[in-house]
Amino acid sequence: MQLEKIISISGKPGLFKLISQLKNGFIIEDVLTKKKVSIGNTSQVSLLDNIAMFTFDKEVPLFDVFEKVAKNNEYKETISHKSTDAELREFMTQSLADYDHDRVYVSDIKKLAQWYNVLHKAGYITPESFVKTETEAETSAETDVITDKIETKKAAPKKEKVATSKVKAATSSAKSAPKSTHRKMG
Repeated sequence: MQLEKIISISGKPGLFKLISQLKNGFIIEDVLTKKKVSIGNTSQVSLLDNIAMFTFDKEVPLFDVFEKVAKNNEYKETISHKSTDAELREFMTQSLADYDHDRVYVSDIKKLAQWYNVLHKAGYITPESFVKTETEAETSAETDVITDKIETKKAAPKKEKVATSKVKAATSSAKSAPKSTHRKMG
């Protein structure tokens, strides 16, 4: 599943795909209706690819959470975002057992369920959607190695600052998009 061009726009229901950039905005396409519209640079946009959910020990990318939800539901639709708070919490526990109950709010779980179902209806949720290409697998492996190196250097605080800044520099140049910020659900 390609989340790097799927966005959520504050104040607009649904999910959208970035089509192209204009001088003063962007052309987007509703993932369900395929209707194309333009938005200005002042729109508050969140890339789904930049969103993660808190667990007790790390942040899990939304892509990985979608994959767990898909496998738990046999790639079918999941619980409605209008379900009770207790049902939504149970759904979250089944999808991401170690999620941080204090930092992941019911509103975040509602967004997760709603976005998953929208992407499912749009045809983005299939078993093939979650197969990583060789390049993605290599990038993931490199990130794991860097993370391991940082964790082993935590005993030496001076070196940790150097290693952390190198990782930030390497990861910050990866992608840029309109007014997007790295968001965490929770």
